[in-house]
Amino acid sequence: MTDTLDRRGFLGFVGAGLAAGFSGTRSTSSDPPEVLGLVTGQPEGAEAGNAVLSSGGNAVDAIVSAALVAGVVAVPATGIGGYGGHMVVALPNGRVTAIDFNSTAPAAATADMFPFDEKGAVKGRVNHHGWQAAGVPGVLAGLQLGLDKFGTKKFAELVKPAIRFARDGFIIRKGLATSIKNASQQFSMDEGSTKLFLRKGVPLGEGQTFYNTDLADMLSTLADLGRVDDFYQGKIAAKIAACFRKNGGLVTEKDLAAFRPVELAPLALDWQGHTLLTPPPTSGGLTMLQAIGILKALGWADWKRPDFETTRARVEALRIAWTDRLQYLGDTTFGNVPIDRLLSAKYADECAERVRAALKSGKPVDGMSDRRPAGGTIHLCAADKTGMMVALTFTHGEAFGAQVTVDGLGLILGHGMSRFNPHPKHPNSPGPGKRPLHNMCPTMVLKEGTPVLAIGAVGGRRIPNTLFDVLAYYLGEKKSLRDAVSAPRMHTEGDLTISLEPAWPEATVFSLRKLGYQTRTGGAAVLNAIARDPHSGALQSASR
Repeated sequence: MTDTLDRRGFLGFVGAGLAAGFSGTRSTSSDPPEVLGLVTGQPEGAEAGNAVLSSGGNAVDAIVSAALVAGVVAVPATGIGGYGGHMVVALPNGRVTAIDFNSTAPAAATADMFPFDEKGAVKGRVNHHGWQAAGVPGVLAGLQLGLDKFGTKKFAELVKPAIRFARDGFIIRKGLATSIKNASQQFSMDEGSTKLFLRKGVPLGEGQTFYNTDLADMLSTLADLGRVDDFYQGKIAAKIAACFRKNGGLVTEKDLAAFRPVELAPLALDWQGHTLLTPPPTSGGLTMLQAIGILKALGWADWKRPDFETTRARVEALRIAWTDRLQYLGDTTFGNVPIDRLLSAKYADECAERVRAALKSGKPVDGMSDRRPAGGTIHLCAADKTGMMVALTFTHGEAFGAQVTVDGLGLILGHGMSRFNPHPKHPNSPGPGKRPLHNMCPTMVLKEGTPVLAIGAVGGRRIPNTLFDVLAYYLGEKKSLRDAVSAPRMHTEGDLTISLEPAWPEATVFSLRKLGYQTRTGGAAVLNAIARDPHSGALQSASR
């Protein structure tokens, strides 16, 4: 099954019973059929999730099974050893909660643990590749917590499709082959990665079969135990810690045992008769909500300005939100992150005035950027017949994360430590038990207390901006979901550099350049969403 079509990305309405691997159809029956639900996102994962829905599972059951499969198959983007992410669950009664399973830094981490070279970069990029780049993997703990709180099926059942993919293997397509080749030099320096990705020193190539029997054995052990606990406190944890110790990494058995996913109240913003809910930092959702709050303060619903000024206002809203993100955001447990102020109506009004002044003067607002690279990631959405909706995003970081593998477990590790700012005095600098700031922001939208939209994206630092763009079109400009997802997107991180998709009008691009913006053609994050009609229950999905 796939949930991707052409550039417009529209998948259609689901009005009939769902079968595994079937993304939906319109019913031709005169009686409204039962809507069993839908999972979208990574194709093999979505197929597994849809099969769970067909067997009577709910949206959380489905998304857990989908995530486990994606964690085996989407090898560069995420994994069972990925550094983590966030899940947002909306219950049919309108209660929304968030689960933070972001990686934590080991107890031995310090704010100055990554020394700089003469050019101001981290020496040897050891915060990106190698064993010091990996923190405690959060994926399995987060999925287990979601299942414990809201699921109806057992881990042992939901993990079976993932075990099959790991043991039986799957064909390597061109994209994966290219990613393996690009990372092969780093893989060759790591014993576990060499066994997994190279054959006699040669990277696995297109058309070959990728097997991970060690990972299949590990997941089978967890299935037999019925839970993931042994990954954090048990024989598996001991093997993981021993491999870190052998290779100069910092994660210990105590670090693994201390890891806890956290259930949190999501951040909320009311706009255009809807409530947007997204996880608090360390997720990227605050940046997205702050930019939307500025549009709200500008009176976006009644905005009557030329198209170019409309584009500029959106650019400046994003630049302000990104500048604040880079100055203030980090793990709220370890510092005072001014969330209330950044999301307050008073501050939004102040930012809106800055935007108006910028439009009047023809000069951009002041901004900043640190221009760190973007990465991969996987996003999944699920909805079931009860009205429950779930959005989940999780990642390795950049391709294959730390590009190291726990030998004997087939566990590729994410590079959560790369998501810290290596400058010691920054709110997002490393520290014992800290969670790094990242870009993932799975989001839920309610209308009159009813879940109507689950949405999220993949694409590193482009994720918050892509959600901002699509929600601005969909809610702010009242475009259809299809048109909102199809509309052109932009990306900026606070400075004057703006990446624009090719569909932006040439006149707009030219006018931005005249004002001093450095425009370039570039892509956005890849978004997928499920919308539910609150009256009929019909589901619509879109992806681009």
